[in-house]
Amino acid sequence: MNAYQISDLERLTGIKAHTIRIWERRYGLIEPHRTATNIRYYDDEQVKKLLKVSTLLNQGEKISRISELSERELNNRIVDLEKVAPDDVICAGFINDLTASMLTFHETAFEKTFASAVVRFGMHEAMLKVFYPFLQKTGLMWSSNEALPVQEHFASAIIRRKLIVAIDGLPAPSRKSKTFLLFLPTGEWHETGLLFSDYIIRSRGYKTVYLGQNVPVYNLQEVISNTNPTHLLALYVVRQDRDKLEAEIHDMAIRNKKCHILLGGSSMLLQNLKMAKNMTLLSSPADLVNLLK
Repeated sequence: MNAYQISDLERLTGIKAHTIRIWERRYGLIEPHRTATNIRYYDDEQVKKLLKVSTLLNQGEKISRISELSERELNNRIVDLEKVAPDDVICAGFINDLTASMLTFHETAFEKTFASAVVRFGMHEAMLKVFYPFLQKTGLMWSSNEALPVQEHFASAIIRRKLIVAIDGLPAPSRKSKTFLLFLPTGEWHETGLLFSDYIIRSRGYKTVYLGQNVPVYNLQEVISNTNPTHLLALYVVRQDRDKLEAEIHDMAIRNKKCHILLGGSSMLLQNLKMAKNMTLLSSPADLVNLLK
């Protein structure tokens, strides 16, 4: 059994810690465990219940009514919700289901939710509406320390596998006006965001040259001279010396003045960076999608 602090519940469910405490007292919604030193903590089942509660709240249900539901009734309401709820509520429910499956390492449930989202929205829209928000919520897109490492690796491995299969299933590039060179710089190993970007670009018909993880910037020039990309896309996640980071990206901009350089990754890391004229900061997939129009 995993143990969660109330701050973990707040991050994973979107319900404020103060609100959770009120619900405990007023409705007996969940009962926290306590350590020998009287420190409150919660288990997997309690987190899963709060995720279901969050889904119903997004549909406009009242907590007073939700708190009266048995576990079976709660599960049935979640199932019924998929048939009538608007897309934004459905997406929130999918995200909560993925989160619950991740926390308990339930691969079958994770796969089922993934498939349901793709059936409902199609792969491209599911990526934008469900999987990217899930990755953001759980910290898997731009960091590697906000979820328990084993949980992170579990979810990342499944999504990485799905992305690779989705990319392989796309047709050959049909639009010749842009070519994108994608890579993670030296010391960057968190590949989910880069694969996600590769899928978005290739799904719009453009060619990509995918280099993957831990690519020294000084090794790019030979690849660039052979492939003539119009755009370079790099993601930065690992915290590093800010002056060193700025020097690296500006050297890349100077060496490749004919390329449009796209930078994404951790907003905390990239905020307030001095940008060269041929650079664009990608704050979300929407920025990349807009650039591809």
